[in-house]
Formats: sequence, C-alpha cells, structure tokens
Amino acid sequence: MFGLFKKKKKEKQAPQLLDIDGELLVEGDKVEALRYELGVCTLTLDGVHYHYESVATGKKVSYAKMIDASTENQKVKKIL
Repeated sequence: MFGLFKKKKKEKQAPQLLDIDGELLVEGDKVEALRYELGVCTLTLDGVHYHYESVATGKKVSYAKMIDASTENQKVKKIL
C-alpha cells in the first residue's frame, strides 16, 4: 500500500548435496564420479554453484548433471 510491508530479498545459497549413499558433501571433498567418465573428482564451489572437477583431465561438470532421478542424491561416491 504505502511500502510499509516490503518483502526482504533472500540471498541465494548453495544447495546441500548428498552422495549416492546419503553422506553430506562439502567443498573440497574428493569423490568418485559414476557418470561422464570423470574418475576421481574434487567438489568445487563457484559462487553458489557446485562443480565436479576431474583430477586426471581437469574437466568440469555441474552438480545438476549428476543428480540421480530416483533419490535426488548425487551420482558420486565420497572417498574417505
């Protein structure tokens, strides 16, 4: 009406990622990719978007391409 009740803008945050076994993934984790023949990858954060960067080839793949449709977890296995 007079601008008394303005909505606060929400800051975008990076999504919470889980591997195929349900373990939490954070930036810097080493994972084994189960798609795109990436092999061992490092999880990197670029702004608010995660990427998997292959250790062997340096190829980057967005986290969105690694989502498993049935569980909505990532198609990667965390290396402990």
